[in-house]
Amino acid sequence: MGSGSRPGTPGGTKAEATITKISSPSQLSIGCKAFFEKDGEIRQAEVLSIRDKAMRQNIQRTADDAPLDNSESKLEYEFYVHYVEFNKRLDEWVPDSRTRLDKPVTFPKKKNKAAHGGGQQTARDKKRKTNAGGSVATGTAPQTPEPVRHDDAVYTAPREVFSKEKEIEKLRTSGSMTQSTSEVARMKNLNLMEMGQFQIEPWYFSPYPIEYAYTPVLYICEFCLCYYANKTQYTRHRTKCTLQHPPGNEIYRKDDLSFFEIDGRRQRTYCRNLCLLSKCFLDHKTLFYDVDPFLFYILTQRDERGCHIIGYFSKEKESAENYNLACILTLPQYQRMGFGRVLMQFSYELSKAEGKVGSPEKPLSDLGLLSYRTFWSEMLVDLLVGYDGEISIDDLSQLTCFTVQDIMHALFSLDAIRYYHGQHCIVLSERVMEAHERFAKKKLRKVDSSCLKWTPKVFTQAELRYLQ
Repeated sequence: MGSGSRPGTPGGTKAEATITKISSPSQLSIGCKAFFEKDGEIRQAEVLSIRDKAMRQNIQRTADDAPLDNSESKLEYEFYVHYVEFNKRLDEWVPDSRTRLDKPVTFPKKKNKAAHGGGQQTARDKKRKTNAGGSVATGTAPQTPEPVRHDDAVYTAPREVFSKEKEIEKLRTSGSMTQSTSEVARMKNLNLMEMGQFQIEPWYFSPYPIEYAYTPVLYICEFCLCYYANKTQYTRHRTKCTLQHPPGNEIYRKDDLSFFEIDGRRQRTYCRNLCLLSKCFLDHKTLFYDVDPFLFYILTQRDERGCHIIGYFSKEKESAENYNLACILTLPQYQRMGFGRVLMQFSYELSKAEGKVGSPEKPLSDLGLLSYRTFWSEMLVDLLVGYDGEISIDDLSQLTCFTVQDIMHALFSLDAIRYYHGQHCIVLSERVMEAHERFAKKKLRKVDSSCLKWTPKVFTQAELRYLQ
């Protein structure tokens, strides 16, 4: 943990970290790794930012700076930390009182400015010089700039300016939702969100406009997804908002659940607000405002007040890789209720209606891979248990609309592929059968294909021409 290669170091030389003890939290700097108290435990965490607790003003310091002067006044500091070997959603601001001064602190090695003298310039220095020379880059910069974080050393590096044109071109050529490294590395900019009767704590950074970020509570209308910085504005909006369901076509209804199909080109504002909301809970994918190439399928729960959004998934209108799902999210207040499985099953029901196999967009996140692997395994085992006779992998693909690769991945995870008498066969172990019996006893929500009222859409070249 204490040493590593600093990005941009000439010649690939290693930057050794310094491990020492401190007497005051004011000696901590951005990039150091210290120990903090968390839920009754002592955990090591990396300091990403420092601010004055009273003024809530960020203090940008690195290991090259002198300790903070706290001799004349009793200032209290807060540190934004990332707990080592823990998910990024646990990042938080912690007061200096939770710092464990009895534990060693790991500081990144200080930069030796004289070591690379002469006529040589590092790539980073050249980049700084280029940026300082007044070069202009086109595109839209992210809304709330924050320092770029690296694993073993933090320095204020010039961030690559985001180009909407490049990201859209990448989207159209690779069939993938965009991912920005600097975006993933950012700190959370929202403290609390109020949506209907729920108050939600965001997990990750979302590029809401800066005038709405860092407010105590962000108010979001659960029907149109418009956002407001104060309660008065939100209350006034609710008296005027006429929406009682997502602004699209209802293509599925059973009991109290409904699915709405929304074209990103026809309902840009709603879909952009949906992307901003989903970014609060998805760290691995980002979609910057260009929602035209996507269709959004919104899962809602209906009551006397209207249809309340539970989650959604999106898919490309034209996918070269035959992806049937690009991004999927169940809102935190509805998680662990089986709705994620409903979203995945519904995406394959659409593939069946289209008459082709489908697969979620790759690469999957760690949680996404785990969820899909479980879904594939349960569906395949349920089909195999009730099937009489021989069946091939291609037959399974035709019956389920899963791709052959996804089927093989699920069967290998179950250890169900065996070699017997010169050929491969599928064998379900006792462990798998016991898990299937427990699964069969659960009262899970399922999609009824007879309630789907939908025909596949065929888009013309003019409709697929997203850039005017």
